[in-house]
Amino acid sequence: MHALPHLSAVDWLALAIFFACWAGYAWYSEHSQRGAAGLIGTTQRYRLRWAYQLLARDVRVMDSTLIGNLVTSVSFYANTTIYIIAGLVAALGASDKLVSFTADLPFGGAGNRELLEIKLMLVLSAFVFSYFKFTWSLRQFNLLSILVGAAPQGHAGEPGIDSYAQRLGGANNLAGDDFNRGIRAYYFGLAASGWLLTPWALALLAITVLVVLFRRDYRSPALHILRDLD
Repeated sequence: MHALPHLSAVDWLALAIFFACWAGYAWYSEHSQRGAAGLIGTTQRYRLRWAYQLLARDVRVMDSTLIGNLVTSVSFYANTTIYIIAGLVAALGASDKLVSFTADLPFGGAGNRELLEIKLMLVLSAFVFSYFKFTWSLRQFNLLSILVGAAPQGHAGEPGIDSYAQRLGGANNLAGDDFNRGIRAYYFGLAASGWLLTPWALALLAITVLVVLFRRDYRSPALHILRDLD
């Protein structure tokens, strides 16, 4: 808290833009009516279809392989995040050297030690958040594997099949949504690193990330393909 008085009005404005972009887009993509028409909502409907197909199959080796591939992807990000966090913690311990290094950058230095530490803490917080999301996603994919192992066999409309398909699809959606939140935190963690240069870089990168995420979730060719097949 002792570093907060070192923040200027421009710093506070950039932080407000940063958190508004992150929290605003998270709400927009997950809770607004428009969010259901995006990549996240469309993918959720395909997960439910997958659940029905899984329950209709006698042999589910393919489904287990697909879940294993998803777990591998999440594990990669979780492991990578640990190294990033370790590097940021090490940077906090060498803040004096970093202050001298950034003083020679063309867009301005990171300020004094206290200001640099709070800037690094913002980046660190973003990646710690992503780590918690990735690990929780991993645990939910493990729960999904248990549900697959205990799944009955049957087709839509048969007793118990519809409710179990909803359970499978719901567990898959929860795990996938937390993975998406972790990836989103990666994007905004990279945007937070712009604060090391200047507050305007933080604000500009946050807005850039917002535009990139929106285009990928609502204007990308991948979404058009899924919609055409939906």
